[in-house]
Amino acid sequence: MDAAPGPHHVAGMTNVDPSHMTDTHDTEHLELRPEFRPGPPERPAWPAIAKGLRQRCPSCGEGSLYSGYLKLVDACPSCGEDLHHARADDGPAYLSILLTAKVMGTLMLVVFERWQPPPLVLAGTFSVGVVAMALYLLPRFKGLIVGVQWAKRMHGF
Repeated sequence: MDAAPGPHHVAGMTNVDPSHMTDTHDTEHLELRPEFRPGPPERPAWPAIAKGLRQRCPSCGEGSLYSGYLKLVDACPSCGEDLHHARADDGPAYLSILLTAKVMGTLMLVVFERWQPPPLVLAGTFSVGVVAMALYLLPRFKGLIVGVQWAKRMHGF
């Protein structure tokens, strides 16, 4: 069964007629399908991350990122950048726990080895410290993740 002559689909390209391909670099008449076309370029990541850590808009760095403790604003009040589709999910909590456990666990070991306080004093002091550190880091890490998503144009940015 012979295929009908005409354009063929080749590796993500449409309108390919093999009879017109004389050179392997002859791509002027090739058209990529939409899913293979390059997207818009990425934005600089480090400035967006720094703005996110400061809990500011990743685009302008002026507007507040939150309307509450962790509630993102729908749009930046300064530049109007649409922020409603940011999805940090569990990333900020994971990063907060990871850093808090590493720092406070190491510090707890050093304090115990050096001064050997009573167990209840050690547990009570470090419990308050762990909660305070995790709550301090959580909105900053969420801002960091929103900044990365904005810079990489993820989730509709």
